[in-house]
Amino acid sequence: MKVLVIGAGNMGLTYAQGMSKSRLLKKKNIMVLDNSEKKLEELNNIAHFDAFKELKDCVPEADIIFLAVKPYHAEALLKTIKPLVNTQQVLVSIMAGVSISAIKEYTGLEKIVRAMPNLPAQIGKGLTSYVSSEEVSNIEMLTIESLLNTTGKSIQVSTEKFIDASTGISGSGPAYVFYFMQSMMEAALKMGFSKKDSTVLVSQTFTGAVELFNQSNLSPNSWMEKVASKGGTTRAALDSMKDNKVNELIKDAAFAAFSRAVELGKEY
Repeated sequence: MKVLVIGAGNMGLTYAQGMSKSRLLKKKNIMVLDNSEKKLEELNNIAHFDAFKELKDCVPEADIIFLAVKPYHAEALLKTIKPLVNTQQVLVSIMAGVSISAIKEYTGLEKIVRAMPNLPAQIGKGLTSYVSSEEVSNIEMLTIESLLNTTGKSIQVSTEKFIDASTGISGSGPAYVFYFMQSMMEAALKMGFSKKDSTVLVSQTFTGAVELFNQSNLSPNSWMEKVASKGGTTRAALDSMKDNKVNELIKDAAFAAFSRAVELGKEY
C-alpha cells in the first residue's frame, strides 16, 4: 500500500511523519508532494519519504491520497488531479469546509473521507473527527482510522455536519485553551510573578487539571464543586466568571467557528 500526502505544511507533514510509524506502511511507501523548492529540499533529507513536485509522477501510484492544502486551493487542485486518479483510490481530505459532494464532483472519485484534525497532532496528541462516503468499504475505513490514529485519537461521526461542528470544538479548540492560558499568565504577571514563573504556574495547572479529569469519571462541574468551597477563593473566581457570562461567551465562540466552517462549505 502506498500513501500520498499532497501539501507538506504543518498538518500534511504531521500526518506523513505519523504514518511513517504505522505498521501498515513499509519504508518508502509514503510519498509527499509540495511545490515549494525549500520544502522539497527538506523532504529530500527525510529518508523514509519520497518527495515529489509534479502530480503526474505520484498521484497514479497512490492507494490513499491525503489532501492537506488550504481550502482556497481546493478547486484548482481537485480539477488537476481528476485525469490522474482511478476509481479504486481513496481520497482523504483535511481541507476545512470542502464537502464530500464537491470533492466527488471535481475529481470523479467516489471513495472520499473528510477529516478534521487539530494542532496537537504534531506531538501525537491530536484528535481527528472523520466521515466517509458510502462507497468506502469497512476494510478501507479501518485502514484510514489506523492511519489517522498515528497522530493521536480519532472519532468517526455520522454526517458532515459533525465535521463542521467538531471544527468549533476540537479543530479550533486548542486556540481557546491558549487564549485562557494567555489570560491567566497575564494575570500572574500583573500579580508580580516573573514571566518564567507565570508560565510554569499556568502550564502545570492546565496539565494537572486535564490529567485529573482523564483519570476519573467525574464531570468538569463535579471537579469544580470539589475545588470550590463556600465563601472561598475558587468560589469567588467562579462566581466572577458566572456574573460575566464567560460560559456563554465560550459557547458563542465555538458556534462562531462552527458557523464559519459551514460558510466555507458553501463556497465549494
